[in-house]
Amino acid sequence: MSAAKSLGAPVPPGGTIGILGGGQLGRMLALAAARLGLKAHIYCDDPRAPAFQVSAAHTVGKFADQAALAAFARACDVVTLEFENVPAESVAHVAGLVPAYPSARALGLTQDRFDEKCFVQSIGLTTPRFAAVDSAQEARALFETFGRRAVLKTRRLGYDGKGQAKPTSGDEAAAAFAAFQNAPSIIEAFIDFDFEASVIAARGRDGSFAAYDPPENVHEQHILRRSVVPGRLTPRQSDDAKQIARRIAVALNYVGVFAVELFVLRDGSLLVNEIAPRVHNSGHWTIEACAVSQFEQHVRAVAGWPLGDPARHADAAMENIIGEEANAWESYARRAGALHLYGKGEARPGRKMGHFTQLSPLTRA
Repeated sequence: MSAAKSLGAPVPPGGTIGILGGGQLGRMLALAAARLGLKAHIYCDDPRAPAFQVSAAHTVGKFADQAALAAFARACDVVTLEFENVPAESVAHVAGLVPAYPSARALGLTQDRFDEKCFVQSIGLTTPRFAAVDSAQEARALFETFGRRAVLKTRRLGYDGKGQAKPTSGDEAAAAFAAFQNAPSIIEAFIDFDFEASVIAARGRDGSFAAYDPPENVHEQHILRRSVVPGRLTPRQSDDAKQIARRIAVALNYVGVFAVELFVLRDGSLLVNEIAPRVHNSGHWTIEACAVSQFEQHVRAVAGWPLGDPARHADAAMENIIGEEANAWESYARRAGALHLYGKGEARPGRKMGHFTQLSPLTRA
């Protein structure tokens, strides 16, 4: 495999940003690129990908198809990704032909929950207690040692609650592992947190760093329902969250936007839950509440441009539109706020179909 290419100079207006993945995040990245005079070329295995609707070019192809990936890469000045389940091997293949950010190493590390938590602890940050699980017998025994309150997750894949279980007994833990088809898993201590928060940050190729104000997040059935900024985080906690993100970005030599999902404990301390190596649902409010959104920030970072100012000029509350809620689009359109619909077809239960953001006057910088 060829060594990863490096971007020698910023991609100028008129250049092409390749995006692996064609979902709503790719769609919003393509729109942000267009604002800067850049073109987006989407690569996705779904011929009905919503990002295709707003991109200058697109390729339908499997992520394992190296010939198709190579043709796509050669049509781009730089390549990035919109979701973390793109195979790291595919990113490495593309990176041997054209600069690609974030790196295959950063992506690969965050694709495995066990490796990710080991990395987080290795740089001096705190996570919930965890252990690897490789058999039903281990799942049963570890559940007992974790105080009979634990969460079992597959090490790879899974989002919005997929590949997760909350067993209430050792037998249930063993059964959950079997239901995961004996896939390598991780068990984590159950955290009785006060609330959840996240920090969305960016690191440029020159090492510059910028972080948005961390929102407070509310989940329903493992799916993000709303993000509010400011939330209950104190100024000191917000600063601590940003420093957590900075430490992660430097250790990974990361380029682009990423998110760190956090548990806020009742004593005020912060635990790292997960790292998302991409733009993030809890940062959608930045489109309206900041001069430079998380999507434009990511395009700037991977294209070698200066990072934009992440300061917000308003308070914001973003709510996801999920499943059949999208059928009420006319009622959303009548409300005061910003409506985003993702151009998806079937409104399946749990499927993110859009989001709605309301702004209010800035109360805290």
